[in-house]
Amino acid sequence: MYLKTQGWPSLGILENPMTTHAIDRDAAPAERIELFRIDTPSMRAFHVTWMAFFLCFFAWFGLAPLMPVIRDELQLTRQQVGWCLIGSVAMTVFARLLIGRLCDRYGPRLTYAWLLWLGALPVIGAAFAHDFASFFVARLLIGSIGASFVITQYHTSKMFAPNCVGTANATAAGWGNLGGGVTQMAMPLLFAAFTGGLGLSAAFGWRACMVVAGLVCATAGCVYYWFTQDTPQGNFADLRAAQLLAPSKQSGSFWTAARNYRVWSLALIYACCFGLELTLDNVAVLYFSDVFHLDIYRAGLIAGGFGMMNLFARALGGIVSDRWAREWGLPGRSRWLFVAIFGEGVMLLVFSQMTSLPLAVAALLGLGLFIKMSNGATYALVPFVNRSALGSVAGIVGAGGNVGAVAAGFLFQSGLSWPTTFWLLGLLVSSCSALALLGSYSQEPAAEPALAPAPADAAVAPAVS
Repeated sequence: MYLKTQGWPSLGILENPMTTHAIDRDAAPAERIELFRIDTPSMRAFHVTWMAFFLCFFAWFGLAPLMPVIRDELQLTRQQVGWCLIGSVAMTVFARLLIGRLCDRYGPRLTYAWLLWLGALPVIGAAFAHDFASFFVARLLIGSIGASFVITQYHTSKMFAPNCVGTANATAAGWGNLGGGVTQMAMPLLFAAFTGGLGLSAAFGWRACMVVAGLVCATAGCVYYWFTQDTPQGNFADLRAAQLLAPSKQSGSFWTAARNYRVWSLALIYACCFGLELTLDNVAVLYFSDVFHLDIYRAGLIAGGFGMMNLFARALGGIVSDRWAREWGLPGRSRWLFVAIFGEGVMLLVFSQMTSLPLAVAALLGLGLFIKMSNGATYALVPFVNRSALGSVAGIVGAGGNVGAVAAGFLFQSGLSWPTTFWLLGLLVSSCSALALLGSYSQEPAAEPALAPAPADAAVAPAVS
């Protein structure tokens, strides 16, 4: 039976016959990750979603490695640079809360496509900044594309079964987060190509880089729209038309998620790990430029090495979580999260005391390993909180990461020295690690908010009511 996708009702999107899918009532979430396949809905969504997230991260932090150049051209003070750091992650807090709700109502496919199309506008708009005010506004609005992470985690949670959902979530997010590392190395090279190869001035060079990043994001939105579907059974609109899924106004509940204390404990934990990752993505080049007097190219390579650890480290956090769960059940996932977060706090303390460049780089990489494993371990637990409000849960926890980045941004803006700031952050993260052991989770799956039984979709990921 073929049903037309009805689009996004609140925006009046026209139906597109190319997005029509068959409803497969018997389709089930994938029970394993087959990296070299794209012929199944689950693996196609897996690859498209991590690639889209990669490009979002690339654009989100595309300005960070160019900040020494931008700072000189726009004559920004240290305080203004600090406000730009805060602005780059502040908007994402609100965007993630909204995006989680939109995923529950409209599905990840339409939500992601529109986020990419609309998010490309401020990325390109940054090229027209001419003073602190205009640059800050662009930096603030660019932060909205950071909400793409929530959709990535939502989509993989829908597409993969409980036995491998931790690995799927962590791998897709980790490979997407690679964009933060690649941009640290690629943007200086792209800038050099525009200034050295094409002869553009530094002022035009960094602007051209952002135009390229924006156009790539817009293209990714088209790919997401055409090549993915919301669940293994089909798109949300198709399932609702067949009365296999509740109307959008009945889907999920933000307030149900917000009343669950486990959601907030995971949000605080995510503030400690992903919040620190965002902070380091923003300040690493400036840190190594100011403290060790490196140029943006060498500082960018070091910062890029930190980001590139997402190639394996975040996935490792999810893989270990799945294995500990097989040995000790869901308490195993919580214990592994505690170990990873505590290790991150210790490595922050070590990194803060490094005065030798080689030791500082080694400590940064060790810190990156624990940060990214902690990220993966956190979202290996998210699908087990409340299935019926999965998008809202993912959104609140994800927003917690950005709240952590905003708080760290204010700490960096306080005038404290770099080592003192990292030391204080290490103490905070270590003390918050106990939150990982707070509360319990359940293997029992909660039913989907459906009008008719949809057992395959209900088994996508377990949760508690």
